[in-house]
Amino acid sequence: SVPFLIRLFPSLLTKFVYLNFLAFPFFVDFERPELLVDNTICLHLTTEPGVTVGIWHTVPSSRGAEAQGKDQRWFEEALADAHPVIIYLHGNGGTR
Repeated sequence: SVPFLIRLFPSLLTKFVYLNFLAFPFFVDFERPELLVDNTICLHLTTEPGVTVGIWHTVPSSRGAEAQGKDQRWFEEALADAHPVIIYLHGNGGTR
């Protein structure tokens, strides 16, 4: 019966292979990364009409004292300075 269900509902296969309906850790607000990771802020980018991607910007610990208490504008300006940026792509789980 499993192959028959997969044939009728192909989205079931992707759900069970990738488990993208689960969010680990449970009961965490991913819009407030400062509660999980120091020197981090949540930003949103519009990649194309109707598609918004949430990102976390984390500054290195060497700039941690400077980042304390700063707002979103400071973090955006920190992206434009001469320091290198490392992009980490976490996968396809649908969460950060």
